Amino acid sequence: MRRGVRLAVDVGMTRVGVARSDVEGILATPVETVTRDDLAVDRVIAIAGDLNVTEIFVGLPLSLSGEHTRSTEDAIDFARQLAGQTGASIRLVDERLTTVSAHSALRQSGKQPSRSRSVVDQVAAVMLLQHALDSERSQGVVPGLIVDDVN
Repeated sequence: MRRGVRLAVDVGMTRVGVARSDVEGILATPVETVTRDDLAVDRVIAIAGDLNVTEIFVGLPLSLSGEHTRSTEDAIDFARQLAGQTGASIRLVDERLTTVSAHSALRQSGKQPSRSRSVVDQVAAVMLLQHALDSERSQGVVPGLIVDDVN
């Protein structure tokens, strides 16, 4: 397993959930929820810089059939903006059902997702990153597509 802090972002229309890994790439933890405005990319870049991040995983919200949607294109655009402003590798990873899983996890912990919207975004980012870390550890391959390779 490669060393280095990784970041994951769950890009939404109103908020961006952010999670980070430890240096060993074992555990994902929440960082913050960023308001989706003109400064969102700058805030994620600042977080990445503060943490000396080596790689950023951006959730790619495909439809259940695997097709691109408006949200897919929005996430790709966000990832390209990140790539243009950081030296970290930017990878797009399939995030189908992470938000649904985050809602379920919050319900199971006794929290109401509707009252914890910002927490939902962070939990989705944690799930996205933990899946990427576990996948790399078990398969020996870094998951996702490098943002430059996406049409």
